[in-house]
Amino acid sequence: MADRLAAESSGTVSVLHRKEKDGLGRAYVAGMTRALADGSGIVIQMDADLSHPVLAIPTMLDRIQTSGAALVIGSRYVSGGSTAAEWPWHRRALSAWANFYVSVVLGLKVKDATAGFKAWTASALNEIDVQAVRSDGYSFQVEMNYRAARRGLAIAEIPIHFEERVEGA
Repeated sequence: MADRLAAESSGTVSVLHRKEKDGLGRAYVAGMTRALADGSGIVIQMDADLSHPVLAIPTMLDRIQTSGAALVIGSRYVSGGSTAAEWPWHRRALSAWANFYVSVVLGLKVKDATAGFKAWTASALNEIDVQAVRSDGYSFQVEMNYRAARRGLAIAEIPIHFEERVEGA
């Protein structure tokens, strides 16, 4: 699907194929590094399984342009945000607890510290030195937010509905 989209995009979408799987964090770093090398001004980070609402991207871009945010998070936990109805109670509880814990321990002032749907300005990714990020798995999301907050970058959140996986594995 991604290759088809790239082929139909007249060069505005590209797909990075990696030979080996070496973790979620390494995949994000590779993609972000490629986007920066290609001269992207804004980098969208999202799950490819359609869990994140593509239709929220214009709102994220608008928020960057109108508020001066360096990072916009598509949040399940701000007013108007939600998670899939199919989530069992223990998944909801674990997610809520993890976000609370991370916010308290790291002093992050975001409601959804573990979110994977984000819009980054290129300058923000350069400032946090994305290539120096060492976390893998879902801790990658937390480390990226922490690096942005520690550098005093403006972070905004917009409400999204997180859907259960629609495509992919």
